[in-house]
Amino acid sequence: MPEPGEGSQLPSSFEESFLDLLAETLEGLEEPVRGTFLRQFFRTVAQVDLTESQSNEYWQTILKRRRELLERGAKPLSLAAIIVDVLTSTKFLRLPVLIDYNEFKKLQINAATDALTGLYNRRLFDEYCDKELNRAKRYGHQLAVVILDLRKLKEVNDRHGHLRGDQILQVATRTLRTTLRSSDFAFRIGGDEFALLLPQTDSDQAITLCRRVRSQYEAEVAPLKLDIGVTLDFGVAVYPEDGEKKEDLISAADKRLYQLKAEGRFEPRGVEEARVEREVKPTGPSAAVPTPAPAPPAQPKAQPAPRPSIPISRPEQRKWERVSLAGTKAYAVLSDGGPKTARVIDLSYGGVSLLLDKPNEIPAQFNAVLHVPILPPVRVLLRKAYMMQWEGGRTRVGCSFVS
Repeated sequence: MPEPGEGSQLPSSFEESFLDLLAETLEGLEEPVRGTFLRQFFRTVAQVDLTESQSNEYWQTILKRRRELLERGAKPLSLAAIIVDVLTSTKFLRLPVLIDYNEFKKLQINAATDALTGLYNRRLFDEYCDKELNRAKRYGHQLAVVILDLRKLKEVNDRHGHLRGDQILQVATRTLRTTLRSSDFAFRIGGDEFALLLPQTDSDQAITLCRRVRSQYEAEVAPLKLDIGVTLDFGVAVYPEDGEKKEDLISAADKRLYQLKAEGRFEPRGVEEARVEREVKPTGPSAAVPTPAPAPPAQPKAQPAPRPSIPISRPEQRKWERVSLAGTKAYAVLSDGGPKTARVIDLSYGGVSLLLDKPNEIPAQFNAVLHVPILPPVRVLLRKAYMMQWEGGRTRVGCSFVS
């Protein structure tokens, strides 16, 4: 950018400054996106209907003609004059009309985004996937590709109308915008399909994020009071473990999505969970759920043994789905006496499970800072809910969040 006093010439008019901005902006666009925009631009400016390929060719001709005139030392001509000259020479020009900057931005956005949701479209997904995959290869990073499917959208459209179907698509979009990191990308690639690109993300982190997205989506869509179990299903593939080509990653993510849908493993919230620890299971003799010590042998008029203040048992029914953090580096920093750190085994909206060597050293209610993949560090107040013996002589401590 020229500094004040350098003697730079100002554009002669608003139209010329707009066209200079147009030329500069188009240089940063990929050829297919640039072609889509230019096709709309020439249609609006000159009432001509070109293909995307022709639009790119004419634009290059316009820029080439401008450079040639400058190299010959001719008096500088405005970009608008050169556009008119090139289009007139091809006998396409009929009625030149310049558009304003807001219309230009609208055309640029429409060429790259989905009209209903405002997310990037399928074309941008293909381009960004190639870019992020090349970047991952260059720097030796992982890249997670996620395919999301909005379950029972067609049934919603059939029973409640397409307006309600559009509404739940927009809820999904809002959920993605508020849940993803600033470095992640979200796309709508089909009627009920979305895709995510998660740079520097492994499989466990991607699955954790997808479960958060799904849980948040179900909470957002609940006020609509649909009588259909609408939710988000997902499939995850990670470079380089699942392939080194874009097509291989998309195929692997698609395959896993439909495998999980066929197995019915992602039931809508509200269905009672009868599952036990699925991802992380204790082993050995300590795997059995311990029960409180039995009361003393029956004596005449003997009183029953007092119940422990913290039940040593597993809750019979869970209100929130548990997200396993096995294999991650999730941990908690404790601040109220006892051990200073603890491993985080799993997490839900209702609480968290910690793995401790000496659980009795921490109080019944204590403060902690959770360090969990995807999420920033978060300070919480926890209350012990239950304890159970775990492998290696350690103890699993289930804690509920205190409002």
